[in-house]
Amino acid sequence: MKPKNTLITYATKHDSTKKCAEKLAEKLDKATIVNLKDEPNPDLSSYDTIIIGGPIYAGQMQKEVNTFCKNNLLQLKQKTIGLFICCMNDDQAELQLKKAFPEELYSLAIAKDSFGGEFNFEKMNFFEKIITRMIAKQKNSISKIHEDRILKFSNTIKKTI
Repeated sequence: MKPKNTLITYATKHDSTKKCAEKLAEKLDKATIVNLKDEPNPDLSSYDTIIIGGPIYAGQMQKEVNTFCKNNLLQLKQKTIGLFICCMNDDQAELQLKKAFPEELYSLAIAKDSFGGEFNFEKMNFFEKIITRMIAKQKNSISKIHEDRILKFSNTIKKTI
């Protein structure tokens, strides 16, 4: 029997999602990480489990993740799927998670969660800083990455591989 492999695909704007993908990969065996901005069409054929993640900005998933899901939907439906978002608004996280991915993938996913996120003012442009200060009422960089959720997610994935 061949070993089961896991691919973690993600897109990121200010590296919070990258941090979460790396933390998740540390907890899984044989996990490969691909940033969809650098490699928008990874070869999925050698992977049994595909985990897809991305940040939510203004209620929307990053376009690279949407494009990846749309272009690979048939192949993804044949895999074990995990879905995660990075979202600073815990009250809206479940709704945002459901909206972020195609219903067909969402309903198939064995693991799905919000890993929290960060406001990293050092990586934001001027406009992003102004909007974050106005909407989120946040003036300084802050990290709210939920390590416990990443661990729970990884344990769910490991049970199936």
